[in-house]
Amino acid sequence: MDSSSITKHQKNLGAILHISTFSKYFFPFGNFIAPLVLWISNKESSPFIDEHGKQAINFQISILLYSLTLGLLAIPFFFFLAWDFVGFVDIMDHNKHHVHFDPDDVDGFLPTILYLAIFGVITLGLFILDIYCTITAALKASNGEIYQYPFTIRFIK
Repeated sequence: MDSSSITKHQKNLGAILHISTFSKYFFPFGNFIAPLVLWISNKESSPFIDEHGKQAINFQISILLYSLTLGLLAIPFFFFLAWDFVGFVDIMDHNKHHVHFDPDDVDGFLPTILYLAIFGVITLGLFILDIYCTITAALKASNGEIYQYPFTIRFIK
């Protein structure tokens, strides 16, 4: 694509396509609905807008897929290792209204914390990647450039 043939309106619309994915913080699935509506209503007018719409939607679907995978991987770890936590904290004797920590059971509880911390750090990394790449893509679009999101599965070609 020749950047000199891209109008200011197309550049702005390309940037708005990427920024619209932040609408997920205001309403459910906004990161899919807002860019999809913008892309579908404007994709015929410009190959530049068409490419940015595909990029934004593919990246959001990829991030969702990675997040679901992390969540599904974390669930078994949480349930299998939670039994160590139950052994660590004596909560079965709930009539005494106090929690008893047994220092001898700490070794069984530490892997639970470690695994959950690892999943938490990876999830935080996905969150930061999403924000960083979305802002970078919007800035590139406003300059008339195409941005290829990293780690994106191309569902829409």
